[in-house]
Amino acid sequence: MEILRITTAGSVDDGKSTLIGRLLYETQSLKIDQVEHIEVKSESLGYDYLDFSLATDGLLTEREQGITIDVSHLYFSTPKRRFIIADAPGHVEYTRNMVTGASNVNVAIILLDARKGVMEQTKRHLYITQLLGIKNLIFTINKMDLIDYSESQFEAIKSDILQLVNQYDWNPTLNFIPVSALKGDNVIGKSENMSWYDGVDLLTLIESLEIKLNNGFDSYVQVQNVIRPKTEDHHDYRGFAGKVKSGFFTEGDEIEVFPSGIKTRIKSIEKYGDQKKKVAAGENATILLEDEIDASRGNAFVKTNHNLKTDKQIKAKVCWMQPEHLNPYGKYWIQHGIHKSLAKIRGIDSKMDWEAWSTIPSDTLKMNDIGEVNLQLAQPLMYAPYKTNKNLGAFILIDANTNNTAGVGFIQ
Repeated sequence: MEILRITTAGSVDDGKSTLIGRLLYETQSLKIDQVEHIEVKSESLGYDYLDFSLATDGLLTEREQGITIDVSHLYFSTPKRRFIIADAPGHVEYTRNMVTGASNVNVAIILLDARKGVMEQTKRHLYITQLLGIKNLIFTINKMDLIDYSESQFEAIKSDILQLVNQYDWNPTLNFIPVSALKGDNVIGKSENMSWYDGVDLLTLIESLEIKLNNGFDSYVQVQNVIRPKTEDHHDYRGFAGKVKSGFFTEGDEIEVFPSGIKTRIKSIEKYGDQKKKVAAGENATILLEDEIDASRGNAFVKTNHNLKTDKQIKAKVCWMQPEHLNPYGKYWIQHGIHKSLAKIRGIDSKMDWEAWSTIPSDTLKMNDIGEVNLQLAQPLMYAPYKTNKNLGAFILIDANTNNTAGVGFIQ
């Protein structure tokens, strides 16, 4: 059964946890003891309704404060599809959590409070979805029951969002749904309170969304380990093990070794001891070559007809993740898959100003800032721009002094 990966985002108290909890409850994805906990806890708090947020806010501090801090992954299914939801936090200081939690999803559900409309966090989350290349966006206008299910207010919020999107060269698929997560309106069935809404409910929409996969990427695998058993039965065995990051490889393909540039052909492919004719992106494999070559951990194999770029200078959008500000001329380690190289910050072109919804000049980045940075690498990097190949266009920056993850980058 096909899996749809979803991230949720929105400002604090927009109702993400309540919406997800209702989806889990209505699709019978909660265990009996979870349902009992929701019922007992809701009653003890004096509510005359079930507080579905209790199904997702697992951390004690979250329950005490009524907010979501961590990125929790939740699973549910219907007869039509399986779902994995990354519930991202809403606070500004946890923006970095959304970047990491939403890095591998097919669709983003962005919640807005119908009373408040577009807020700074809405802009921030919208920008991040496009930075991450998420093509399907569902804007869920929540708490419609608190504005008497006003069509005019819904349309005004929709217009504001379209205005934001149209200011950039983006082309996502947009959906807008008015809901009440608390009351259940338009969550798993059409609401009688909003007869003016002619779209489908949220569950029907995510069940029917088409997942478009791009398999036309350049073929690329990084060597994780060189296997040389040196036993009597495998005296001359020399295999290069790794995960295929992009494209596919078949027996007989002509390949080029990065960074040496040596060319050879694939003699055979093995996966968990079995011979394979072909391996594709996401699969682990051991590749044996026709020629004896010098390759080690961190090197890469690519098909000779590739369009990948190789350079020591790159421009990237970086989300800064640590309390210490980015040193505009500091040195960091850049980790690109297994490949690791020392990198120097050559300069910062700009950073995003969320209130103005545009970039502004900056000489540093602080935690949760997103800016465009120029880097000079000690060793050449083979890559593709992130917008064309997510697996080969992303990297992390590591603080050379503390070895902590300092930022995540998206090559432009």
